[in-house]
Amino acid sequence: MAATPALPTAPPKPTWDPRKPEPQFPWLRPTIRIRLTLLYGGMFLIAGILLLSIIYLLAAQALHEGSGQSFSISGANLDITSSTCPALNSAPKSEFNTILKQCDAVQRQHALDDLLSRSLLALLGLAVIAFAFGYAMAGRVLSPLGRITRTARAVAGSDLSRRIELDGPDDELKELADTFDDMLERLQRAFTAQQRFVGNASHELRTPLAINRTLLEVHLSDPNAPAELQQLGKTLLATNERSEQLVEGLLLLARSDNQIVERKPVDLAEVAAQAVDQVHAEADAKGVVIRGEQKPAVVQGNGVLLERIALNLVQNAVRYNVPDEGWVEVTTEVQHGQAVLVVANTGPVVPAYEIDNLFEPFRRLRTERTGSDKGVGLGLSIVRSVARAHGGHISAQPREGGGLVMRVTLPI
Repeated sequence: MAATPALPTAPPKPTWDPRKPEPQFPWLRPTIRIRLTLLYGGMFLIAGILLLSIIYLLAAQALHEGSGQSFSISGANLDITSSTCPALNSAPKSEFNTILKQCDAVQRQHALDDLLSRSLLALLGLAVIAFAFGYAMAGRVLSPLGRITRTARAVAGSDLSRRIELDGPDDELKELADTFDDMLERLQRAFTAQQRFVGNASHELRTPLAINRTLLEVHLSDPNAPAELQQLGKTLLATNERSEQLVEGLLLLARSDNQIVERKPVDLAEVAAQAVDQVHAEADAKGVVIRGEQKPAVVQGNGVLLERIALNLVQNAVRYNVPDEGWVEVTTEVQHGQAVLVVANTGPVVPAYEIDNLFEPFRRLRTERTGSDKGVGLGLSIVRSVARAHGGHISAQPREGGGLVMRVTLPI
């Protein structure tokens, strides 16, 4: 009876603590809340003082202009003339006081109307100035957030060497930026260690397999070897070759899970044409016709990995095909601002509910992990991983009558 495998232990807890020690007087810390309170409270106070000053000046001017009546008394009969109240010029002396009160009321109303119109214009101007000043101040206060966002976008493009390095007062934004920098530092160390491990594993795993292959080929080249030994050597050589493919696939899958840092212009049409040339002999042996038009579709990425996408898709399309009158169609083009690689083929009927399983490692359509000469079950997993590393995606749809349509979309 096989022993139960031990459960993996939990990863060790980090020994670092990104939090800084509490300051001696935390209430004196220039937090964002205090700074915004002082800023907008001061703006409101200044705007109120300015508005009151303008209203006071306008009111004083209006009352000064509207309170004084311009009239004069002349002649022996005490004739009254007025430029602001013409009704007094011909008014009887008995109605003088009444008309004078009416003129004063008209002048006051005129002064109030003038004050109201000027106040509204002043308020409109102050509102425009306040909004513009508030917008500028908010942009200045929130500029650290924009810096953090730009750094995060650069990191999302797999540039882990970027740091925010925010300067300024020790507030919440600086604490956030420093914590983010600490996280990026740890991520960079982790990815560097992973890349170093992949490189070491690549050497350590390939070397013994290459030695085994060489020894087997030497023994198989001996014409005096018994037939049983020859058959055993061929079986071991096939097993060794399968192990090499598995190791190469796992290493490529590990490398392609990360984003692509160094990008160069790559034409998908050229990549697809090279993949077709490499698979052409296998397709002729199986009686499968490869067709399709490859239009130029230039993307920014890694040419080796993009070639692996096309090669894996075309190889799968040839290997999982019908024995008679099978075909594979490989097309590349630009659609809606994106580069598209489509590989369609005839083949067995694929249920729609099994499409997602095809992209999982070591999964094949109704096929065991061992006992197949069509691959190691990593082809579509590598394709999906490489597509994601380039910012794209892959989708699969069953064809009516059998086969699949694989569609890879990459940003230009």
